[in-house]
Formats: sequence, structure tokens, C-alpha cells
Amino acid sequence: MTVTEAGAERLIRIGEVARGAGVSVRAVRYYEQQGLLIAERSPSGQRLYRQDAVTLVRFFQQMFAAGLTSRRITELLPCWDSGHTDAQQRAMLRAERDRIKARVDDLQGALDRLDEVIAITDTHP
Repeated sequence: MTVTEAGAERLIRIGEVARGAGVSVRAVRYYEQQGLLIAERSPSGQRLYRQDAVTLVRFFQQMFAAGLTSRRITELLPCWDSGHTDAQQRAMLRAERDRIKARVDDLQGALDRLDEVIAITDTHP
């Protein structure tokens, strides 16, 4: 891993963030454009990220997969960063959780139905 020192903090290049998180470099740039990630620049202009960027990008991927928008994820970041929320943020977090839970329940129902069809077809040649 190529690591650059910037003060006391170790910074990693965009390709390393992408590889570590299992996304494309283009996706990392998109997250930066959306204000989800902040990059520093090397003297030669290369993007450099804190090492926790890999964990953040994985979080973004999970939230996008769950149907959240980049705007909503931006609203979640202060909760992630500080661990503290106000009443409005907690309500938003709970609403997103309820929406995702309903989606999981729907998917579980579909999975159960598919299992039934598989069981039926397994008994017939």
C-alpha cells in the first residue's frame, strides 16, 4: 500500500480507497463530488484520503444499496462522525431503519416463495 505522510496522519491514494472498498475510482470521485468524502491534494495534485475513507465508502455502498440518496447519506454523516444526534436526526434515522426493515421483510417473503417453488420443483423430474 502506498501511503503518504501528511503531518501525523497517514493518507492513501484514491486507487487504494477504491480497491479497499471494492468500488471503482469513479465511484470514489462521485462520493467526493457529492460532499461525502473530502480529499486532500499532494503537491503533484493527487487525491489523498484518510484511511477511514475505505470504511466510509463501504458504508456509502450499503446505504445506496438500501435505497438512500446521497443527500440522505450526507444527513447521516454527522451522526456517524460525532455519535450524537438531535431529535430530528434520530427521527430520520428511525424512519430510514423502518423503511429498510419493511424492504427486508418484503425480500424475505419473496425468498420464502422461491424456496417453496424450489421445493415443489425438486420433487418433480
